[in-house]
Amino acid sequence: MSQYPGIEDGANYGVEDAEPANRFAGGGAADSDENRLAQLGYKQELAREWSLIHNFGVSFSIISIITGITTLTQYALVTGGPGVMSVGWIVVNFFTFFVGLGMAEIVSAVPTSGGPYFWAAVLASEEWGPFWSWVTGWSNFLGQVAVTTGKFPFPSITFGGAGLISTVATVKGGYTPTPAKVIGIYAALLLSHAVINTFGVKLLKYLNISSIILHSVGVSCIAIAVLAKAPTHQSAKFVFATYNDSTGDPGWGEVASPAYVAIIGILQAQYTITGYDASAHLSEETKDASRAAPRGVLLSLLVSALFGFFIILAFLFSIQDFDRTITSVYGQPVLQIFVDVFGENGAIALFSIIIICVWHCGLFSLTSNSRMMYGFARDAGLPRWFAHTDKRFKSPIRTVWLAAFLAFCLALPSLGSSVAFAACTSIATIGLYISYGLPIFLGLINSRRFNTLKGPFNLGVFSMPVAIIASLWIAFITVVFCLPNTYPVTRETLNYTPVAVGIVAVGSLGSWVLWARRWFVGPIRAIEAERQGIDPNDEDAITKAEKDGMIGSATK
Repeated sequence: MSQYPGIEDGANYGVEDAEPANRFAGGGAADSDENRLAQLGYKQELAREWSLIHNFGVSFSIISIITGITTLTQYALVTGGPGVMSVGWIVVNFFTFFVGLGMAEIVSAVPTSGGPYFWAAVLASEEWGPFWSWVTGWSNFLGQVAVTTGKFPFPSITFGGAGLISTVATVKGGYTPTPAKVIGIYAALLLSHAVINTFGVKLLKYLNISSIILHSVGVSCIAIAVLAKAPTHQSAKFVFATYNDSTGDPGWGEVASPAYVAIIGILQAQYTITGYDASAHLSEETKDASRAAPRGVLLSLLVSALFGFFIILAFLFSIQDFDRTITSVYGQPVLQIFVDVFGENGAIALFSIIIICVWHCGLFSLTSNSRMMYGFARDAGLPRWFAHTDKRFKSPIRTVWLAAFLAFCLALPSLGSSVAFAACTSIATIGLYISYGLPIFLGLINSRRFNTLKGPFNLGVFSMPVAIIASLWIAFITVVFCLPNTYPVTRETLNYTPVAVGIVAVGSLGSWVLWARRWFVGPIRAIEAERQGIDPNDEDAITKAEKDGMIGSATK
């Protein structure tokens, strides 16, 4: 039996008229998608309702340039200033596109909800496939949960949205934000996301289109309005060449070299450009997934890069007073820019549009999270009880509410300790990028294996250089994510990312050595189990069948 079922050995896992010899040919798109999924060992249980535009829209909404730019402008202006913010956006998006190319090539070959953990399983050696699948899966799982919560300067979606609502409420006075109030707003937002996701793809499709319009046309109109209405405009030198280092306490002066500050300053862009693995997690619900999902990854990156650059330029050119903006009484430079340009009422109106964009971002982040958890549970990375789809809505309702519950729990430390909260949420981007990088690296070192799996999106001779650049970039930003970004380094200002990464590494490796290696075999061929009369949700029966050699996994 081949390591990758349904290709070399011509297996047909219960799907009539499948053509494993040419796994992307024959029949309509729906038949081809279902056949391809069957070759990977799974039945079509989720509703395949997404088109290319919807698949793109989910990743585009989760990247949500306006969310990242708005919540991280304070960090960017302090850490490098306008020059690093504008030029850094170009540099980061250039190299991140290589990561996207590597991911797109893999998802074209392996279009499943599991995404990175499944990729790691089939791209690694047979012996090490389950191990790399386990480590990648838990990195992606924790990153998915943390990115929904988040705290400045780490990526912040729904919790960041709660903070923005609380901030804009202070403009007119009479409202004082507190951690408890922000948690209450956050809980309400999470509840709305979970309820809408419960009703499945049909409702999400309409909100997907509205999100695309808001994040493109709506945000562009805001940027144009800011530029047109601004009383004065900054010079090109200010936007592209002004350097600012406010990373140290007043009186310390410059405590780091400009090169160091510029390197950590580009993280504003890198924190923003993440979450595009959603196109992979939604692939089992996407029509013609082997072509549409990779296009969704790359289109979301390209469009986000262009719109994001335009928005950054609009905001930077429209700064009226740099010192007032960076030390805004609102604690939010973008809101200060709006107040300076439009007055308080206009600022509240425009900021409300941004908050609606953030809400859409959080909504589809939960969608992506739930699909990853569904796929991981289906293969026993999480309890198999969560690998369930509602028959009416064709939605993984259990993982929808699991994702919402875990995101809420992760925010609770903010009630007592901002330090503990920062430590909990700092895994967000680094966890996601580690899960992106491991499969790309495994495909690089096992290029012969990868070459036998490639789908319609194939980089050909460019596959190896792209993977090398992507792997090196992820290794570089992984180190940068861990560097201190304020001085002096104290208990309150310490970058807790190394601590969080260490805990995740020890946890995933320790759990593997102590117990997971005894039963976790990576992606399980659920259809094969059913043909053997075994309930795919019966963990004990599956484990016994795997040990007895009755069924296999994608790594065998």
